[in-house]
Amino acid sequence: MNVYEKLKELEITLPPPPPKGGVYTPVQAFGDHLLYCSGCASTVGEESVVGKVGIDLTLEEGQHAAYLCALNLLANLQEQLGDLNRIKRLVKMLGFVNCSDQFAFQPAVINGASNLFRELFGEQKGVPARSAIGTNSLPGNAACEIELLVEIE
Repeated sequence: MNVYEKLKELEITLPPPPPKGGVYTPVQAFGDHLLYCSGCASTVGEESVVGKVGIDLTLEEGQHAAYLCALNLLANLQEQLGDLNRIKRLVKMLGFVNCSDQFAFQPAVINGASNLFRELFGEQKGVPARSAIGTNSLPGNAACEIELLVEIE
């Protein structure tokens, strides 16, 4: 299925690419078919999910933060590619969760992004290898930050 048709079916509108928070490239091409996406945080427009999961935020709020990260990654890929249908598959995702020392459900938080990618691209293309890491802090007190490696046509 066409990615844009699926977005419409899910009633999802991609946001504009997030503003850069430093000196870096949001999407860096390498080789002929790979794109490395810099980490995107859990702020889309005026909506921002900040704080520590397990202290300030529930698991569900953390999952929503990861979903916002995924939207930002898609916005950056749209800007770079011009057509998200050029994505052959998601290769690797690394998710960071701002959380308490006792919180041990980082993979469940990052599922907020993984579930969206699977819905949009399907099981074969949209479910990459993945790591989910807990951290004591993220820039701007973001609840999540996610980076992505993508193979393109």
